[in-house]
Amino acid sequence: MNGLDAGLMIASLVTFFVVIDPIGVAPIFASLTEGSSARRRRIMAVKSVLVAAAVLFGFAFLGEWLLGALNISLDAFRAAGGVLLFMIALDMVFEKRTERREERAEAFNEADEDISVFPMAIPMLAGPGAIASVMLFMNEAGSAGDQLMVFAGMGTNLLLCLVLFLAVGAIMKLIGDTLAAMITRILGVILAALGAQLIFDGISGALVESVTGALADNIQNALKDRGGNLIDNILGNLL
Repeated sequence: MNGLDAGLMIASLVTFFVVIDPIGVAPIFASLTEGSSARRRRIMAVKSVLVAAAVLFGFAFLGEWLLGALNISLDAFRAAGGVLLFMIALDMVFEKRTERREERAEAFNEADEDISVFPMAIPMLAGPGAIASVMLFMNEAGSAGDQLMVFAGMGTNLLLCLVLFLAVGAIMKLIGDTLAAMITRILGVILAALGAQLIFDGISGALVESVTGALADNIQNALKDRGGNLIDNILGNLL
């Protein structure tokens, strides 16, 4: 594909915005770092985003090799990723995801605890949904320009997370819990549609591959049988 695909960047931007959920993780970061100094809060914010970026970049380039080593087809991974995203979407709509994040926050409520790697970077930022998304997008990217668009969408969301982490106190006072919950539910519905589409694509791709493989085998067997009969006829005429 020539040039830069703006549509791919938009799809990447929206998908990572939904699965990473910067608006949802910002209040959790605020609660996890409550009581910490401003300097320590900034260090943990930067570190969590950098670690999450490293994890996602690693799966973006090594994920396909890992699937091959495990003998997992991309269609199977696409369908599994769709199921995972759909389950995350249900949790977002019914606020189960927020409850689990608050439980994690209670487990790491000490002021001196470094929460940048766990649970902030993994699994809140670079969670299963984000990992599955970056692997699927990289498979769809047909050129270096397309890969750049995928990383632009992902990087924009991670940068947004960093900005929100650094200014979460003032932002939470401005947004409020009610508006944040409403936005989370809307994003959950969008994510459910994206997950369903991935499931359909994975199943249809697997069916097409299966039918194509069976058809190719039948054609090959028919040609072999026909070729064998032709050779027998020629030999019979010569003898």
